[in-house]
Amino acid sequence: MTWTERVVVRDGVRLACRDWGGEGPPVVLLHGLAGHAGEWDGLAASLRHRHRVVAVDQRGHGASERLPGDVSRAAYVADVGAVTGRLGLDRPVLIGQSLGAHTALLAAATGLCRAAVLVEAGPGRADPALPKEIGGWLDTWPAPFPSRRAAVDFFGGGAAGEGWADGLEERDGGLWPRFDRDVMVASLEENTGRDVWDEWTAITCPTLLVLGQNGIIGTEEVDAMFRARPDLLAVSVPGTGHDVHLERGDALRQVIEAFLFTAVAPRARIDAG
Repeated sequence: MTWTERVVVRDGVRLACRDWGGEGPPVVLLHGLAGHAGEWDGLAASLRHRHRVVAVDQRGHGASERLPGDVSRAAYVADVGAVTGRLGLDRPVLIGQSLGAHTALLAAATGLCRAAVLVEAGPGRADPALPKEIGGWLDTWPAPFPSRRAAVDFFGGGAAGEGWADGLEERDGGLWPRFDRDVMVASLEENTGRDVWDEWTAITCPTLLVLGQNGIIGTEEVDAMFRARPDLLAVSVPGTGHDVHLERGDALRQVIEAFLFTAVAPRARIDAG
């Protein structure tokens, strides 16, 4: 698997991207909180056969600016617009997980994309206790991790543990997170203060909601999403939790490829004349 690093700078904030190349309708991949663009490597390698694929390290994450001054929802969305504009990704498909899916939702409401895939995220307001809970969880990380095996085991082992361990960087004899703890917590604050149902109803492009069987999006929220947008497509992936893309990457790939073939390919042919 090969990709080229592309860097986009917006308002002084460095945004690192993995450009997988490829031909066809563009796809932009957005990871979740405390994640990194590499979580999408398997999916990106598959999609590049029919799409131009770019995975973004969102602000505060991975190889991007670690201490951005602005971690508002608007800043994350504007970053997506900057990346798509600078890299020539006209009306991309936005695929995101968790915080990245929330970013994709808000960007889709602006009309930026031709389709959206939201993995484990919805328009409801987050629990006000969430930032404290996430901060407490991050505080349990035994950074630095003494070895990759220790990190994989800490994150639960298996494919999900490997995916989280891939997000660490080696320095000073150990493995460290590639983000600042307080930036992560601050990135969640706005979601606890307001919902984005108005933005949800403003979306007009084809939208796929992917849920983990044991994920964080409740049935009441999903039902309300369908009531507001009866055209919504939704899939629940058995045997998964919040990290669907890491726990059952092959199953998610099949779901997304089927959606893109039916929802995006016909539109791409029409756009091409």
